[in-house]
Amino acid sequence: MAKKEIKQADESALSNDTFRRIKIPIPIGIPGGEFLMGTSVDDVKHLQVKESDWAYEWYDNDLFSTEQPQHKVKLDSFQIAQFPVTNEEYYVFVWTVGYHLPKDWQGFSYPPEEGNHPVTGVSKKDAEAYIEWLNSKAGTKFRLPTEAEWELAARGYDGRIFPWGNTFDPWRCNTSESMKKGTTPVGFYSPSGDSVYGVADMVGNVWEWTSTILKPYPYRSDDGREKKDSNAAYVIRGGAWYYSRKLARCACREGMGSEQSSDSIGFRLACDIS
Repeated sequence: MAKKEIKQADESALSNDTFRRIKIPIPIGIPGGEFLMGTSVDDVKHLQVKESDWAYEWYDNDLFSTEQPQHKVKLDSFQIAQFPVTNEEYYVFVWTVGYHLPKDWQGFSYPPEEGNHPVTGVSKKDAEAYIEWLNSKAGTKFRLPTEAEWELAARGYDGRIFPWGNTFDPWRCNTSESMKKGTTPVGFYSPSGDSVYGVADMVGNVWEWTSTILKPYPYRSDDGREKKDSNAAYVIRGGAWYYSRKLARCACREGMGSEQSSDSIGFRLACDIS
């Protein structure tokens, strides 16, 4: 089935209205430094005690291996958006440039009650098109976060397994245990589900695209994993409403083709600090 598109608007007629409707993400500064990335042996042991119904099986089937070995990564300071990009934010982009619609929208828009829900059904390529448009309109320099930046923003320097601590709590995030059966408004679980920096929805609700190709650890930004490759699988982070708490951990990582999309994948923005 062909992708649905809407007719591009007359930009001269819409420019003032468009600028009024563009929402610049609330940026949260993440201090640079060296942190521990990935899942440690002690983390696995902790999960086996607290999450014994699945953690032993994961260990026996070597499913923690993509998150190991835990290793030190040094990052410069950066900023990351407090919330994922929402339907209403993405809609301004779609309507202005005539970009194809997310595949899970009905008709030519999102359900009216879901304007403040994270946009889903967008590929990494779609997310980058949105970012390019936003930067050109607003004079910003947003990008997708690297997976190392994403993990630091989620778990902090004290190496939390979940953004709020080391014990899962279904009242702090939207996973299958929450029985929401769909996305929730961004910030719905704030502040109890926020990371130590006040970044919301880092686990549960929607998976989030990163700029990083899925490669084995240790993470190195200069080994080719931060390059663009249309044939590569890119890291998505955070788990989602459709998935269980197993994947709603700060160190959990999955891969998805850059042109693939799902009703459980969205994205948030990041930028350098000058």
